[in-house]
Amino acid sequence: MARPAANTLHLTAARFWRLLWNPSPGRLGYALRMACACTVVILVCEIWQVPDAAVPALVTLALWQKDRVTNAIAGIAVNLLFAVVIFLMFGLVHLTLDHPLALVSAVALLSLLFFFLGSASKLKPVSYMLALVVIYAMIVIDQAPIGEIATRALLYADLFILVPGACMVFLGVLICPSPKTLLTQDIAARLRISAQLLAAPSTILQEQAEDLLREGAGSMTKYLKLSKLEKLWSQKDLSCLHCALYNSIGVLTLCLATSRTQPPAQEPSEIIQTLNSMAHIFEQGGYPEDIDVSSFHNISNQDHDISILLSNFSNPDLEADIKAIESSQKEKTGFFFPDAFTNPEHVRFAVKGTASVMLSYTLFKMLAWQGIHTCVITCFIVALPTMGEMISKLTLRISGALIGGALGIGSIILCMPHLQNSAAFLALMAVGAFIASWVKTGDDRIAYAGLQIGLAFFLSDLKGYGPTTDMTTARDRIIGILIGNFITYAVFTTFWPSSSYSKILSPLKKVFENIKKLHNAPTPMQALVYLATTQTNLGVTERTLELASLEPLHMRAAMPELAHYQQQTQNAAQLTEHFLLPSQKPYTHLETHG
Repeated sequence: MARPAANTLHLTAARFWRLLWNPSPGRLGYALRMACACTVVILVCEIWQVPDAAVPALVTLALWQKDRVTNAIAGIAVNLLFAVVIFLMFGLVHLTLDHPLALVSAVALLSLLFFFLGSASKLKPVSYMLALVVIYAMIVIDQAPIGEIATRALLYADLFILVPGACMVFLGVLICPSPKTLLTQDIAARLRISAQLLAAPSTILQEQAEDLLREGAGSMTKYLKLSKLEKLWSQKDLSCLHCALYNSIGVLTLCLATSRTQPPAQEPSEIIQTLNSMAHIFEQGGYPEDIDVSSFHNISNQDHDISILLSNFSNPDLEADIKAIESSQKEKTGFFFPDAFTNPEHVRFAVKGTASVMLSYTLFKMLAWQGIHTCVITCFIVALPTMGEMISKLTLRISGALIGGALGIGSIILCMPHLQNSAAFLALMAVGAFIASWVKTGDDRIAYAGLQIGLAFFLSDLKGYGPTTDMTTARDRIIGILIGNFITYAVFTTFWPSSSYSKILSPLKKVFENIKKLHNAPTPMQALVYLATTQTNLGVTERTLELASLEPLHMRAAMPELAHYQQQTQNAAQLTEHFLLPSQKPYTHLETHG
């Protein structure tokens, strides 16, 4: 099966630009809802006069989820967890108040704990947000070491999490779609691109299709499980969607392969019309039943393979095959990862993260420059485990911070003096929040910049209550963000630099293991489950290869198999498409005529 030349491992400017503006399924709505949530949190903080509204706004930007169920669960869980943290902090405040050495020790121990939990447990990324709020509160309390004021500062720290958490629970339920809606939209998106690939294939369409395929079934199966929690949908509906989500991956895989080997259809064929009709049904929240493929005439072998998948697209009777494979793939894990206390990388990551925090804290204390305290906050946002990730996201960090800072300072100069009421101020905050949210809801390769844009924008413009014209604070906070970025990068790339190269082999082995299972699968649905798992592992492998290729020359010199791994990954992608073809399977006759 012919394939185009492999994409370069590096994220080119053209690729970055396409990812930035890519209208992926549900992205616009997700970004709008996230910006709305940030704006509501800012409004509540302004009404209650919560100081430093930038922190709860940033927490909202970081933790806001796409569906209403996950938002409610995450909001409740974060608040319960932080209630325990606040209880512990009351004891810490009593011990550290007016005791600088005790405060420094507490900051170091808390940082070490939260960084370790973020690396070795399922608490990531909530752990970093909790650490950010806790350490920030400790710094604020240090600036006002009077018992009553310190207690008030601690209660405000609780509001930093309580307000975003409550917003996620109540506002999320009101404005976010159900998991079932997101699931049907994701299936529809795959069918739409499949039809476009058959009608008028292009390099950009093929790139988008590969991006969707590399997601596997992870997000869609998550939405299916959350839909079951809502108890609003019948078991038959969920079973049909369970089957449909895997079939949508199979159809997209075959259409992508067909687009590379066959000329585009001159006129809309029966398959293209059927795919578009099915996509429309899913977009309306339903699912098609009893798809008639007997009317397809004069179709190629590959189109025939697609029609086989369409004939049983939403057949609930096939769910048993899916559950048999899914149950065998489940890995039972506890709160901590299996290697949490045996892999030294977790401890090293915690030590490096703590060192970054303490260096930043020491710097702004020595300089007596309170405005750059954002360097400490930044350390919790930008810490990453491997050298490749640090280098890959360095540009996103700096560019995001500069863009967010430019938006913040520009709005102070051009907009703030002309704002006449609170509505205009909130509208300005909503615009800035939307820009950050749009980038953050994009591809993982660019999403990191969105958080940096929000960090710099909120910290620049949200000082005191209402509009501000204080340029000094905005300048100092942006300088603090840049200092935090530099210190974190320097620490993580100097001490125990961890390479992405060592992480390539594990997902690559899983790719070939699942390809073998895909080839030997006894039923079509089981083959599709293995296909989805293979695509997920392919995505992880390709991303790890990209990160490894970005590491310094002296580290790449110790990667003798890098080119070989890249070639094997390309071969695996080709085999994945080839072994899915139903025409090569022993069960084809039974499925077509049974």
